[in-house]
Amino acid sequence: MSTTDRNAGMVIIGAGECGARAAFALRENSFSGPVTLVGEEAHLPYERPPLSKEALTRDEHPEPKWIGLAERFAEKGISVLTGRNAVSIDRAGKSVRLSDGSTLAYEKLLLATGAVPRQLPLAANAGPRCVTLRSFDDALAIRRLLPPGMRLVVVGGGFIGLELAASAVRRGAAVTVIEAQPRVLMRGVPEEVAAAVTERHWAEGADIRVGTGIASIAGDAGEVRVTLADGTELAADLLVVGIGAVPVTGLAESAGLAVDNGIAVDRFLRTSDPDIFAAGDCCSFPLEIYGGRRVRLESWRNAQDQGTLAARNMLGAEEPVSAVPWFWSDQHDLTLQIAGLAEGAERHVRRDLGDGAFILFHLAADGRLLAASGIGKGNAVARDIRLAEMLIAKGTRPDPAALASPEVKLKSLLSGG
Repeated sequence: MSTTDRNAGMVIIGAGECGARAAFALRENSFSGPVTLVGEEAHLPYERPPLSKEALTRDEHPEPKWIGLAERFAEKGISVLTGRNAVSIDRAGKSVRLSDGSTLAYEKLLLATGAVPRQLPLAANAGPRCVTLRSFDDALAIRRLLPPGMRLVVVGGGFIGLELAASAVRRGAAVTVIEAQPRVLMRGVPEEVAAAVTERHWAEGADIRVGTGIASIAGDAGEVRVTLADGTELAADLLVVGIGAVPVTGLAESAGLAVDNGIAVDRFLRTSDPDIFAAGDCCSFPLEIYGGRRVRLESWRNAQDQGTLAARNMLGAEEPVSAVPWFWSDQHDLTLQIAGLAEGAERHVRRDLGDGAFILFHLAADGRLLAASGIGKGNAVARDIRLAEMLIAKGTRPDPAALASPEVKLKSLLSGG
């Protein structure tokens, strides 16, 4: 196929949050040519955050939280090809070959291939009751294997592992979380916030074991047996491995695109091929508000933001990535929210909001606000984290005493009042 093929349009590989948002954004930005969205799952695009929460705890048979139903995609003239993978890219001919043998010509190509769970080598032969959580079908499988009263072991004390642990406790399971690091949420979450999360899980009856390695895992159709480094043996009806994720870069690598902790893109989300873009969990990009440091983000909002930004830039907008990173997690009745990246902070100040809620503001040596980490019940920290996000985006150097005082409204710092 040639670049002048009249059927060439915008092709998006990956039908998750990022890819689906990009498809709709192309139409919202007046692109009238063909738009094709290719996804490996049989389902239409859906949101992934509920997989570790509502998909496990809802009493009735759960349904995915759809990003768009078939009628909406049809209305917008978006072709969704489900149950198919892209197997190769012909950059010279500007086409993509799919797993069903078909070929798609593209004007511009977006790789939104996401990330997959990191595998635990020790669990390779642990049997059918050792699983990971990435898809809606994975969540359904966990539900089937974890009726009330069952024993669950979670390997990994990150967001996914702890969210799943909270949901399993709500389902009536006996839960043990094993984390090799000295505490849970080691990556990107300050110790004070992680301690509050741990205490909440303990209060609900979960057994959180940190600084604990695993010597072996064995299993069969009936149960999984975990031997810890100290010799302790745990038997479980289900073991879920949640030790992080790795970006899906194989398609990009085989096409000769640059890879650096994900598919490497510039500030406009272009890969090393100017006609191919990448966005979401699969890509690393320079973030100007942090000195151009290359980062890769795994978050729902980043997938949304970059999907819509990539669509505009595929149409020639030339808009750089500028959004402040934002993360959230719901566990039991607590919501954790983080704006910005705290790496490089020299100090932090604490702002207590009452009823156990608090925010930590992370400051650089020159006083610039780099990040804010908050935790509290429900939406207790949401408004202040949103204002902190705006302060970070402006590069402000707020008075630490004002940040620490709940009597000082953050909005006044934003306006300079």
